[in-house]
Amino acid sequence: MSTDSGKVHVVAQHGFNTGNDLYDRARPSYQSAALSHIRNSVRGGSPINIVEIGAGTGIFTRALLAHPEWSQAVNQLRAVEPSPGMREVFSKGIPDDRVSVSEGTFDTTGVEDGWADLVVIAQAFHWCPDYDKAAVEFSRILKPTGIVALIWNLEDRDAAAWVASLRDRIEPHENGTPQYRLNLWRQMFDTPSYLKLFTSPPEERVWEYTLPGTRDIVIDRANSKSYIQLLPDAEREQVRQDVGAIVDKGEGLVWRNEEEGVFDYPYKTTVVTFNRK
Repeated sequence: MSTDSGKVHVVAQHGFNTGNDLYDRARPSYQSAALSHIRNSVRGGSPINIVEIGAGTGIFTRALLAHPEWSQAVNQLRAVEPSPGMREVFSKGIPDDRVSVSEGTFDTTGVEDGWADLVVIAQAFHWCPDYDKAAVEFSRILKPTGIVALIWNLEDRDAAAWVASLRDRIEPHENGTPQYRLNLWRQMFDTPSYLKLFTSPPEERVWEYTLPGTRDIVIDRANSKSYIQLLPDAEREQVRQDVGAIVDKGEGLVWRNEEEGVFDYPYKTTVVTFNRK
């Protein structure tokens, strides 16, 4: 299946095909409350067939399978991921007979008609190049009672000055890429296919919380961004140094255990769900 820039944004294609072990190690998992919300949004009973598009290295998949409300509810989970490097890490990290991973994109999943109870996309839908085609594909592979859930984690720049400084340091390197924070993905809900095939408007929930952070975690997490991965070595090293300096300055930083170097890392998780008509 094609992974040219018409199907996969060139920055995602190259930035997420290197440093995948770093991505898997550095990126945060998903909040239990958000996973419960998705489970409660699924219409119909267990067992549940899931298509996860843009599954990456399997961070969301592992969280879902470990969650008490999901662990026994999954019939099959078919992960779809265009990056060979990410698929490799995914396969190594999830030895579960119910789970498979294959190449695919938002509008070409390779899943048969009407198979899925749930289509879920974690930390990826902002890369979608054609929202109308994606809506058609989601509807095609869903059962009549099926739903779509989009979920994102993002540092909360409003919660601490050091996080705002962190975001201010890395965001200039985005270079026009369609990042989640820009809300371009919301255009899907105005497309003809979405309005025809899904109930409108979607439901949206947001959770605010803090994760345990360390200096190394913050640096690695910044370095795992696709647009940072594509920087020349010297520029990427400068980002690492600057991010470390921001943490060292610690403006508004709240310690959990100063002796061990652990502090609050503010985050928000957003979940958007919508139902097939």
